[in-house]
Amino acid sequence: MSASRAQRPPSAGQQARRAARELAVQGLYQWHMTGKSATAIEAEFRTQLPDDDLEDHENWAKVMQIADLALFHELLHNVVRYRDDLDASIAPLLDRRLVELDPIELAILRLGAYELSRRLEVPYRVAINEGVELAKSFGATDGHKYVNGILDKLAARLRSAEVRARRG
Repeated sequence: MSASRAQRPPSAGQQARRAARELAVQGLYQWHMTGKSATAIEAEFRTQLPDDDLEDHENWAKVMQIADLALFHELLHNVVRYRDDLDASIAPLLDRRLVELDPIELAILRLGAYELSRRLEVPYRVAINEGVELAKSFGATDGHKYVNGILDKLAARLRSAEVRARRG
């Protein structure tokens, strides 16, 4: 019997895309908190030197070595570019105002909304799962549950045919 999809180790491509998303969330958080441009933030990431005192997953320079850098660039720049549209799609699903969200969870929700609305080649379940995993890594203790709920509702709105086909 073959191993289920969830049990297989991630491929190099999956690892590269996950690393790109991790960097994008960190970059979006920095953009939100500092107001720096996406271009300046990306340049900082690309010129970061390795820090041997950090864990590999916290060391941007090491994450950059495995990341899909084209995807990182697309996610960082386009989430910033389409922020107003993304926020408008997220806001009606929230139980509070956007400004009351934790900045990391907001970055993850914006990233998930971007993938659901503009990267249609990414299956909706992948977009949701990646958001949940990012929230587990970077968010508050139960933030992943909130992210899951919001992205699930958003997928039902933005990808209704795909969701119905999967669930039906």
